[in-house]
Amino acid sequence: MNFWIRLIGIVLLLAPAGNLMAEAGLPAILVETGENGGETWSLSLQALALMTVLTLLPAFLLMMTSFTRIIIVLGILRTAMGTAQTPSNQILLGLALFLTLFIMQPVFTQVYENAATPYLNEEINAEDALARASAPIKDFMLRQTREDDLKLFLNLSGDSELESTGEVSFFVLMPAFVTSELKTAFQIGFLLFIPFLIIDLVVASVLMSMGMMMLSPLIVSLPFKLMLFVLVDGWTLILGTLAGSFFL
Repeated sequence: MNFWIRLIGIVLLLAPAGNLMAEAGLPAILVETGENGGETWSLSLQALALMTVLTLLPAFLLMMTSFTRIIIVLGILRTAMGTAQTPSNQILLGLALFLTLFIMQPVFTQVYENAATPYLNEEINAEDALARASAPIKDFMLRQTREDDLKLFLNLSGDSELESTGEVSFFVLMPAFVTSELKTAFQIGFLLFIPFLIIDLVVASVLMSMGMMMLSPLIVSLPFKLMLFVLVDGWTLILGTLAGSFFL
């Protein structure tokens, strides 16, 4: 009972303050039109937009960067080697994240120089900054998207008569880009699986011929797969190939 009395008292105390703020016309959400036709957002609206962008950051990382291809290939590699949880998920995610930052560095540099810096210096408005920031990201996604996948989603959206790829919207480009990344990742994963699969088949055949059917072939083949991976400097080859596939 005392809790509800205190709660009602706090509400009654805050009510006059809310009325005073409303009467003072606190510009919580305010958009002003400038002389050149641009729009200036109030600080509260900018903070709201920033928080919205932060909540969409994981989706942005998955849908519009090289992260998807890298993490899938690393996951398939761990499965092919048969090392269970080694490297752990945290290590694979960290490796994929930093490799993504390395690959996307030229794109992020263009976004910072062409959009973020002029906007922070109040040389352009938020709309122009957003348009400038989306241009290099869109260019990167178009270079990595297969033509067949892009045509598929253009036909589904009814925009198949566009004159150039520069007119493709993000709503069409993002699913086409992710589809292309999935295809490429599984193709690389298939090639990674072949040498490890051959080792598994050879070990299983030898154990069967020796009558050692109770011994798991995975236990015997694991050291050979690790030895093969170390001898060919597998991490350098895989990470170098993944990074190089985005610069072709």
